[in-house]
Amino acid sequence: MKKRIYGFGLCLTLTMPFAQAANQEIRALFQPDPMQPGKNLFVNQTPNGGYCAVYPGPCADKNMFSIEVPVRYKSNRVISAGDDVSVRAPSGWRRLTVTNQDTQETEVVELRITGVGSNFFLSDTVDNLTGVEAPTGHDILWTSQSGWLYAPAPCQGSGLAGYTPTSYRFFWHTPVEAACTKTAAFNIPAMDFDKIDFAYELKTPNPLGMSSGLYTGSIHYTMGPGGDFDMGNMMFPDDNGVTLDFVLDVQHVLKVDLPPGGNKVVLEPEGGWRNWIDSGKTPTQIMRDQVFYLYASSRFKVKLLCDRVGQGNDCKLYGPDGDYARVSIGITLPNGITDLNGNPVSRYPLLIDYWNTFQPGLYVDRKAGSLNFTMHRYAVIELLTPGKQGTYSGDVTIIWDSEV
Repeated sequence: MKKRIYGFGLCLTLTMPFAQAANQEIRALFQPDPMQPGKNLFVNQTPNGGYCAVYPGPCADKNMFSIEVPVRYKSNRVISAGDDVSVRAPSGWRRLTVTNQDTQETEVVELRITGVGSNFFLSDTVDNLTGVEAPTGHDILWTSQSGWLYAPAPCQGSGLAGYTPTSYRFFWHTPVEAACTKTAAFNIPAMDFDKIDFAYELKTPNPLGMSSGLYTGSIHYTMGPGGDFDMGNMMFPDDNGVTLDFVLDVQHVLKVDLPPGGNKVVLEPEGGWRNWIDSGKTPTQIMRDQVFYLYASSRFKVKLLCDRVGQGNDCKLYGPDGDYARVSIGITLPNGITDLNGNPVSRYPLLIDYWNTFQPGLYVDRKAGSLNFTMHRYAVIELLTPGKQGTYSGDVTIIWDSEV
């Protein structure tokens, strides 16, 4: 995102002067939404694989995502009647760090696995194994008299399954990290889980507090007996783990619009110069609030530059005879944007050649703010010295930058 730089010409006119593991990318995107300015969530951009690719409707209804990893579990011996086959998944929350590739800022992402499934294959048809054709044969193959559509506690079934005479697709929700076990009622010479599907839930950081860019990080899960994804003591994977590679893409907005002619600022007392001309009473201040329109979804900073610096944080406006007047510049930002102490930003003094940082609490979409040009009473008294007249002018530059 490029800096926004605005120059202002000021005019004051006086009538008198990990290794060996499968890898899977999980990608999420944040872009501000003008229709939902308070929405500060990432949108999952990872294509569904496995269960949710086969049954997209029910997954969409539950806002559930699944991915498929190419790890196959195979039985290492005959599964005899009375042997257990189980499913255990890492359903507890785990943390990983993601790092902005440009700024090296870090954030924490939390992840848990909320469901596991697969398409398991039998070495023979269920009617040969049980004497009964599918689907009933799949049900009686296990002592619970129900197929893998119905999950044993503490897992919960998804309500959907698919089968052939030699295969069965299932998906179970895993609310807690515990083994969910099926017991064989008949001998099964061999069995394998062809790839593993799992659903996941994320807790992502607040993108409004993050800089634009790509944040990347990884988390590793082990596979096999005693591992994070454990399918029972007889089921061994052809890979020892899976690494999830996270990419959080933060695409912020920072845009400032000035109305036509907004870079030409004319200062005058409240109510104009007529009161001073008629009464001779010195104005308490001479000023102008210049409106701008702001689009902002993340921290940004603002810096003031003067072509001629006065005392303190005042800029100089030079008159025709080489004398000068002093003007201070502040900023007022729309509701929802604060300073770093959490305070609203109203006539906030901008410091010369210093970055002033501000933080939106929500996406601000073309909301009005103002730059506040003020000649305070001490400067007004200097300006209105008898004998001074003409036009005092100078240039100031306001730099807006999203890279904080």
